[in-house]
Amino acid sequence: MNLSAVDLNLLVAFEALMEERHVTRAAERIGLAQPSMSSALRRLRALFADELFLRAGAGMQPTEKALALAGPIGDALRQIRSALVPDQGFDPAIARRRITIAATDYGDLVVVPELTRLLRIEAPGIDLAVRPLTDATVALAKLERGELDALIGGHLPDSPRCVRHRLFEERFVCVRDTTRTNRSERLSLEDYATLPHALFSAAGGDGLPSVIDALLARHGLKRRVAVTLAHVVAVPFAVVGTDLIATMSERIARRFTHLADIAVVAPPIDIPAFAIDLIHTSRAARDPALRWFLDAADRCAGRLRY
Repeated sequence: MNLSAVDLNLLVAFEALMEERHVTRAAERIGLAQPSMSSALRRLRALFADELFLRAGAGMQPTEKALALAGPIGDALRQIRSALVPDQGFDPAIARRRITIAATDYGDLVVVPELTRLLRIEAPGIDLAVRPLTDATVALAKLERGELDALIGGHLPDSPRCVRHRLFEERFVCVRDTTRTNRSERLSLEDYATLPHALFSAAGGDGLPSVIDALLARHGLKRRVAVTLAHVVAVPFAVVGTDLIATMSERIARRFTHLADIAVVAPPIDIPAFAIDLIHTSRAARDPALRWFLDAADRCAGRLRY
């Protein structure tokens, strides 16, 4: 490819299309008329010999080629911008940017609300898009390709091409219908094993075996999972008005005590805590907006630590 024949503005248009997934919004983002953006897309398709973006509902879906180009083009444009204005500091108060992350259900319920409040106060021009993190391997691949800026959640796998930052640790509690427990009463191990359990399992199935079942087995005990739920927010409401017990992360459980008539009680066994991590790539070091966002996530996590 003859680089002297490449219009840099086409790459800017590509970046806007990748972030907005919509021709009109992408045009508005970089100050073009909609016909001009459509023309840029035609030229991009000719330049890369690929459709790049295909119509999907009301928006545009990137092709595999576009996804492969997103990271390198984004990195190149950030370096060019940095070279052109090397002394310009990042000001979140006036910045316009879209940050795209993937989060587990836990991240959605606990970390993202704090992040949203901070963004609206300190960086109202930064838009946050949160994608579901259901398959960690797929999410890591998207992060490495530049489709995502960060991942937030627990039990995320390692990647040699990604940086892991510990936000805080989470512990487990039990929840029961308030009419069936004394809030000051500690649950016995025998009662815990005997009571029917409600279980959250995002992957489907009964979610067994788990660390809890292994701990019970050491005492010669086994629990019965009477209800398996696909969404963690359903667990407290399934417990209300029943004899069910559920074991879930404390911060989520306590968010529902004012919405559902549940009591939070300590589990009768020592269940290991788990880490909530923020994962990103090394490109964050070259992106002032992304660096600021990662610091903002860490500040939010500081408010959530025990």
